[in-house]
Amino acid sequence: MQEYFEIGQIVNTFGIKGMVKVVPYTDDITRFDNLKKVYVEIKNNKKNYEIEEVKYHKNMVLIKFKGIDKVEEAETLRNASLKVERKDAVPLEEGSYYIADLIGMEVYTEDGIILGVLQDIYNTGSNDIYVVRNELGKQILLPAIKEVIKNISLEDNKITVHLLEGLDV
Repeated sequence: MQEYFEIGQIVNTFGIKGMVKVVPYTDDITRFDNLKKVYVEIKNNKKNYEIEEVKYHKNMVLIKFKGIDKVEEAETLRNASLKVERKDAVPLEEGSYYIADLIGMEVYTEDGIILGVLQDIYNTGSNDIYVVRNELGKQILLPAIKEVIKNISLEDNKITVHLLEGLDV
C-alpha cells in the first residue's frame, strides 16, 4: 500500500506574499481546512511544509506555507505535487476505499474470469466509473454501483464484479 497520497498539484503562485494555487485531487476541497502539514514533492524529493493559511478561489485551493513569504520563493514550488502521509489522510467510511489502493487491482467476474486490471477511476457525479484494461489493451468501463461491484479484497488484490446485461466487455 502507498505510504503517501497525492492530494493536489501546485500550478501557480497567488499574490505577492508567497501563496500557491493548487488544483485539488478530491471531491471535497474543504478537506484542506484540516491540514496542518503537507509534503511538497519535486522530482521525487519530498519536503515537509507547515500550512499557515488555506483559502479557496474558483475551485482552487490557495495555500500559504510557513517560511514561504515571497512570490519568488513560491515560484520554486510550481508544478510540485502535494502529498499527505496515509496516517494523516481523511478517514474513510465503512466500505469506502482510497483510489490509490484500488488502482492496479485485478478485476474478475463472479465466474472467476479475469477482465483486466483497474487503470483509473472517473468521478461522474452520480457514481464512479472503473476503467479496466484487459491484456489486449481494450478498455472496459464499469459503473461503481453495488449491482456491479460485488467484492473488493485489498488483501487478494482482487475486485469481483457482476456484469449487467448490456455492459460491453
